[in-house]
Amino acid sequence: MADGGWRKGDDRVSHGPSAAGGAAISTTPNGHSHEPYVPVFTGETKAKLDALLERYPTKMAALLPALWMVQEARGWVSPEAMAETGQVLGLTAAYVKGVVTFYTMYHQHPVGKHFIQVCTTTPCHVCGAEDVVKAFLKQTGCGELGVTSGDGKYTVIEVECLGACGFATPVMVNSDFIESVTPEKVTEVLKKYG
Repeated sequence: MADGGWRKGDDRVSHGPSAAGGAAISTTPNGHSHEPYVPVFTGETKAKLDALLERYPTKMAALLPALWMVQEARGWVSPEAMAETGQVLGLTAAYVKGVVTFYTMYHQHPVGKHFIQVCTTTPCHVCGAEDVVKAFLKQTGCGELGVTSGDGKYTVIEVECLGACGFATPVMVNSDFIESVTPEKVTEVLKKYG
């Protein structure tokens, strides 16, 4: 089905952060909101971008930090935000989308308030990363990788190498780096983000 199975009136709710400060917003299955787009680069965020642009030789060079600003404000980078970012930086929306889709650090759909990345590269896998993933999926209520928990708090994914092979299993929760996580430590880790 070209529409991904979505039918008019089949609203879904994204519990990820939104322009409304994290309130749930009605979305279609592909994460697009039914609400009108509210620009990111206004007021304080625009001033922050303008100050940032002074540190770069071209506007294009500031694309990655500008995308971080969008993600920080909204929790993800929507197609509308890609177009807005392109407009303020003098780039095409297609160019911005190419960058967003190239880098795995930018969320292209709403995610939970706490985005959990578990390293499952070979050294971590050998040290029990699979059991750490299972513990996070069970204790967060996500059930599956990439799925946001029903309460909107968590999304768990596997990642390739967090650069801490000597401290398996490393985990990132949002921007917090946590070393030596075992299945038994998952409850303690989650208490910090509950």
